[in-house]
Amino acid sequence: MDAPAHLPHESSTDERWPLASILVVDDEPGMRNFLVKTLAPRAGQVLDSGSAEEAATLLRAHRFDLVILDITLPGRSGLDLLRDLRSHGNACEVVLITAFADLDTAIEALRAGAGDLLLKPFRVTQLLGAFKHGLERARLKRENWLLKRSLQQHKPSAAALVGSSIMIKGLQSALQRVSAVDSTVLLSGESGTGKELAAQALHELSAHAQGPFVPLNCAAVSPTLIESELFGQVPLGEGSAARDGLFVCAQGGTMFLDEIDELPLPLQATLLRVLESRRIRPAGAQEEIPVQVRIVAATCRPLADEVQAGRFRKDLYYRLQVVEIRLPPLRAHKEDIPELVAHFVATLAPRLGVAPIEVSAEEMRFLREYDWPGNVRELRNLIERSLIVGALNVSALYQGLSRLRGNPGARPATALSGPTDLQTLERRHILAVLESVGGDKGRAAPLLGISRRTLERRCADWAEE
Repeated sequence: MDAPAHLPHESSTDERWPLASILVVDDEPGMRNFLVKTLAPRAGQVLDSGSAEEAATLLRAHRFDLVILDITLPGRSGLDLLRDLRSHGNACEVVLITAFADLDTAIEALRAGAGDLLLKPFRVTQLLGAFKHGLERARLKRENWLLKRSLQQHKPSAAALVGSSIMIKGLQSALQRVSAVDSTVLLSGESGTGKELAAQALHELSAHAQGPFVPLNCAAVSPTLIESELFGQVPLGEGSAARDGLFVCAQGGTMFLDEIDELPLPLQATLLRVLESRRIRPAGAQEEIPVQVRIVAATCRPLADEVQAGRFRKDLYYRLQVVEIRLPPLRAHKEDIPELVAHFVATLAPRLGVAPIEVSAEEMRFLREYDWPGNVRELRNLIERSLIVGALNVSALYQGLSRLRGNPGARPATALSGPTDLQTLERRHILAVLESVGGDKGRAAPLLGISRRTLERRCADWAEE
């Protein structure tokens, strides 16, 4: 069968998908050549195959956004290949093409999981329309998956960057300057200082704002799963499902890697190659996929110390540290606490469906005297618990609050007596929260605003002292 011709009244679209990967499957060389020549200028990669068996081999070795598949093939049919793809969990978009179609064929194609059906001979505009709509459906699937994933996770409050202090204004200015360039950024600072929110602000200020913001806490994913979580995988055998990784889902946007110091050493080497080449290789794949993603990483620990201890690669450290922005701890800008409290009350009360609480001048003084080892996250958690009980729950911070309220001139013992260094205060606070929940780390971790893995690591370190 001859390939469809360009009709005089049809104009080619200039729209391109430079990161898209396409597979063309047709046993007719003329048709296959036409499809490749038409799509290649508009996509990042176009491969072709003359049979279902050859296509199945390519599908096991590569990741494709779209497959254009002829129904009538020598040997196995295109519908058989499509059913196999879906039974193995491969959700790539498929456009079926055929010279012989009736209503039963169309119904069978849709039931098998095809996104579109073209009848030969088709016009160039029909092909480009199916191409565009298939890639749009693939993009919407990724965005839907990201949305569901984000709804299952704790999202940071926008209050982490609220404040009028010199430190917060300096942070906002630094993010504004860095947003104009495409360099990798390393955010450092103590747990709870708002690094994810700073990364999101950086994304929204940058040219990547039209793409998705994809966060991943490296400490929250099992080391055995984090590679496929980041880079995806092709079907690895019977019953194995193909899946896109977060880098593919973040195409055109920003990838935020929190607690980057928890990334296993082998994955650190892989990430370094990705940063250098801007290409990823899904697990089990033979070919690499180009990615256009800005990387923002964050750490609570000094990475230079981790390098010295042999837990972090020196070359990756220098590659991440192109631009480093340090977020200040809350104890360094306590003048922002009243503004933060007001913001948390205003945003959390409607969400919880409760009445706002009043914070007295005395209670605000208590808040400003506390050293906040958990930083802004700890303050947010305190306000959320206080809204639920209907009054500021300062007793979560100070023992003997009732005695202090009976003597307004008294000062919180924790603010003046005993060691006041950060490590001691943090340890005291974590142990107090653990005691309040009977030692249940699963309950204590969200109250402290840290991952359970981080909490267990802190406890293990203290046990070795």
